[in-house]
Amino acid sequence: MTEFERDEGEQETDDAAARAADERAARQRMPAPFDIAFLSGREDVTKLLLVRHGQQDYDVNGPVAQIIDPPLSDLGRTQARLVGEWLSTQRIDHVYASPLHRAHDTGVEIARHHRLEPIIIDDLKEVGIFRDVPPDQTPLEYIGRLALVGTRQRMVIEKSWDVYPYSESSHEFRKRVINAIEGIIATHPGERIAIACHGGVINAYVGHIIGSKYDMFFRPAHTSVNVVAGAEGIRALYSLNDVRHLMTAEGSFHSV
Repeated sequence: MTEFERDEGEQETDDAAARAADERAARQRMPAPFDIAFLSGREDVTKLLLVRHGQQDYDVNGPVAQIIDPPLSDLGRTQARLVGEWLSTQRIDHVYASPLHRAHDTGVEIARHHRLEPIIIDDLKEVGIFRDVPPDQTPLEYIGRLALVGTRQRMVIEKSWDVYPYSESSHEFRKRVINAIEGIIATHPGERIAIACHGGVINAYVGHIIGSKYDMFFRPAHTSVNVVAGAEGIRALYSLNDVRHLMTAEGSFHSV
């Protein structure tokens, strides 16, 4: 073998090794389907912490006005404090909140640890059950016992807001909630956002991204943290109903 032939053979071997190395690197760089679907290992992902408000203080048989926007109960204020303390050690870039007192005050407890003020978004309000009933009347007075009992039974089975008379429709509610949360994701690419809101709101958005047919497919506990992520048109559910902050040395502060 001449020196030229030997050099040419060595070059071919080196080229083959380089091609093999490039192919291995390409395979390593190529994300698996679940990496893409669940946004794994990416730095440009917006993470949303959907936090249900603390327990509210209201009379379930009272007039509509106090059912729609009750304050936090004593337990609810403790729950809001605990979730705020728990999230104080985590990065949070912005806090959004529903304008209703129970969610707004929960948002304040989260935001204050990060020297933030909650950004109030009206479309993050809870679904307007009995919205069109006169505020000084109870649902029982306005609708009647038979219709009210029938409505409750239908909700148990169908889990749809549309069973309620004189109320916001499921379509209307989902549209405003999903539009609002998608707007938050678009406004804060790559950031970590806490949203203090309501059980119906959490179900509406999470149900949208997982394709649930129910308006309420699970029951978020008070101040539970539910995490979803978004980037480039992909949305992923990371966790539901995290209440570890409510299990303390003094006992459990869990409620639904």
